[in-house]
Amino acid sequence: MRQSLHAVTLVVPGYDEAIAFYTQTLSFSLLQDIDLGGGKRWVRVAPAGSELGSLLLAQADGPEQAAAIGNQTGGRVGFFLQTDDFQRDYTAMKAAGVTFEETPRHEPYGTVAVWRDPFGNRWDLIEFI
Repeated sequence: MRQSLHAVTLVVPGYDEAIAFYTQTLSFSLLQDIDLGGGKRWVRVAPAGSELGSLLLAQADGPEQAAAIGNQTGGRVGFFLQTDDFQRDYTAMKAAGVTFEETPRHEPYGTVAVWRDPFGNRWDLIEFI
């Protein structure tokens, strides 16, 4: 049996704003944008060249979901963007206006820096050793 993680839902304030950030600022690929009716869409994005895993961007529906935007993992880093060239991507992301919470640091597993998307979600940019 072969399984893989297809997508992880990320609750966002609006589809178009989230698509713009992930595709324009981070250069992710827009994999799907399907109208489901009633204001809902099936929107998946993934890092350019990624073969497995994606984000399913879900527009908040109601106050409970809206309250979770940016805090879906209780304030912890919940998303990890792996790179094959940390310095290249760190420099490009900073130039694109991405907010880093710290300067890059070297850990036993690799080089890492925490950043936030414009919705408040905490991410690691990480290059593993």
